Amino acid sequence: MSKRNAVFPAGRQDLYTSQTYSAAIQSGDLLFVSGQVGSRSDGTPDPDFEAQVRLAFANLEAILNAGGCGLDDIVDVTTFHTDPQNQFGTVMTVKSEVFPEKPYPNWTAVGVNWLAGFDFEIKVIARIPG
Repeated sequence: MSKRNAVFPAGRQDLYTSQTYSAAIQSGDLLFVSGQVGSRSDGTPDPDFEAQVRLAFANLEAILNAGGCGLDDIVDVTTFHTDPQNQFGTVMTVKSEVFPEKPYPNWTAVGVNWLAGFDFEIKVIARIPG
């Protein structure tokens, strides 16, 4: 069985330590990334929804890079939305910029009623190249 190794993006390990979880776990050639929200460097949500979504993707990309992969290596995506009906258009706009070409990763979107003050969260599984 592969050992699991914690992965943290530069400059944000204190946030994960205080919340007692890892940004991602690398096991074999897979990277399991914890849910990422549109948090600013101080951990607070960006008040603008589109900015929150873009920041969540930027935070995700930083973790992927720290784990030796990138957005093109994502195979599985799960997103959580506090108001899917009104937010989905914005999410799809950002998604089409992040994943502009086929094959797209598989994607599951889930409506939720609480994300600790955030309105969007994304978690992924990626294959580490090599």
